[in-house]
Amino acid sequence: MNIVDQIKKLKKEKNAVILAHNYQLPEIQDIADFVGDSLGLSIEASRTDAAIIVFCGVHFMAETAKILSPQKIVLLPDKNAGCPMADMIDAESLMALQARHPDAVTVCYVNTSAAVKAYCDYCCTSANAVKIVQNILLNHKDKEIIFIPDKYLAQYVSAQVKHDFIIWEGYCPTHAKIMPENILEAKKLHPNAKVIVHPECRPTVTSLADVVASTEGMSKYAKKSPDMEFIIGTEIGIIHRMKKENPDKIFYPVTEKAVCPNMKKITLEKVLWSLEDLSFEITVEPDIMEKARLSIERMLKIV
Repeated sequence: MNIVDQIKKLKKEKNAVILAHNYQLPEIQDIADFVGDSLGLSIEASRTDAAIIVFCGVHFMAETAKILSPQKIVLLPDKNAGCPMADMIDAESLMALQARHPDAVTVCYVNTSAAVKAYCDYCCTSANAVKIVQNILLNHKDKEIIFIPDKYLAQYVSAQVKHDFIIWEGYCPTHAKIMPENILEAKKLHPNAKVIVHPECRPTVTSLADVVASTEGMSKYAKKSPDMEFIIGTEIGIIHRMKKENPDKIFYPVTEKAVCPNMKKITLEKVLWSLEDLSFEITVEPDIMEKARLSIERMLKIV
């Protein structure tokens, strides 16, 4: 029995479901029950009847799934699959910032730990950040807003809503590798291609794009667009999904350097071992879980 068949057999025996983020290795995406962005996968986790969630992503994503499905066993096949951006802020640093701005509303990107989410008013994703902030400003026009931890997403959203934020100096190292010259070079090579980039990119990069979108937004745009060629400015793992969904279209990575090493840590062997040994189980302290859930639920009510 090959490894894929072993995984399928164990998955059935243990009533498990496999979720894979858009940036995972192609073979991981191919064995997953659902492929998507971090929040979409966590919502799928909460809807499934499976007792075990094998989350092929990074730590904060598996934590978010646990927060939304506290009664289920959530497994991360590689315990060292973390997120450098999420690690750029902790609860103590956030509380110190909040103490300097006691009347501010705190919005955290989903790319944060549960401990940080517990001290935030609203959670957001790259897909809905603009909508979340617009909703806040609708009720509190002159309110100070702390936006953490991604300075580039914060700058993008700030420009869209025309409101200054108190910004944390975090960023995604993978998206920060994408430079304006990469876009210009790709456009020279593929003049008919539409340029789609992620809002975690630098403002000098997003300003050169035809479309700025989350990973789910990118996938939807590629499906609906009449265009046949696309330059993709995000982690290159998503191109596997895009090619599967649009076999007649061509996708070019804006740079081959846009690779997240943490997203590539999970392998078929690790998924198999995770199912065999129920490792590595994600746990969140009950009080942290309750507080963190509030910021996520406020987001879900708006979107």
